[in-house]
Amino acid sequence: MIVSLIATLTARPETREELFRLLVDQVGPTRAEHGCIDYNLHIDAADPCVFVFYENWKTQADLDAHMDMHHLKPLLSQIDRLLAKPIDMWRLLPA
Repeated sequence: MIVSLIATLTARPETREELFRLLVDQVGPTRAEHGCIDYNLHIDAADPCVFVFYENWKTQADLDAHMDMHHLKPLLSQIDRLLAKPIDMWRLLPA
């Protein structure tokens, strides 16, 4: 069953550019992962510090494997310093 995920990351103003670079750097490798249907990064039109990922995975196992990928380590290892608040995540299933 396809699993969709929407994740919102809010940067601290002083780390916005650094976070943006880290997020952009993970798009290509993530799209190449097994089970990735699509992986899209957006910027909130009203607040440039807010980034939103919309992603679809073939299975929950594929999404779980993604969270352990090496290319996420630079982001995940600094997440508390980079973000103004915890990541908001919604895991969605087809209706």
